Parts: sequence; structure tokens; C-alpha cells
Amino acid sequence: MIRMMIIMGMLLMLQGCVLTKLVSVPMRVTGAVISIIPVAGNAVHDGIDSAADVVDDVPI
Repeated sequence: MIRMMIIMGMLLMLQGCVLTKLVSVPMRVTGAVISIIPVAGNAVHDGIDSAADVVDDVPI
């Protein structure tokens, strides 16, 4: 019973962090894939990366 309460407490404490990571990680992966494009890839990657930083900073 105590083990279950500890696990639930940990999940509640990590909830906001996990939710923002679920959104920002696919954004960062997409930006990394787009950065392969020779001319415009780095500019697009920087824009997506800055947007992912904003999502990470959202206080949930």
C-alpha cells in the first residue's frame, strides 16, 4: 500500500514535466530531421527548437 502511494506521488510530481516533454520531443526530432536540408534546414531547425523551448517553459 505504501509503495503504491509513493509511486502515485511521484507520478503527480512529474506530471507537468512529462506532458511538456510529450509535446516538445517530437518537435525537436522533426527539427533535427529538417536540419538535413542544405540551405534552409538550419533556419527552420532553429525556429522549431525555440518553439520547443517555449513549450518546455510552460508552467503546468
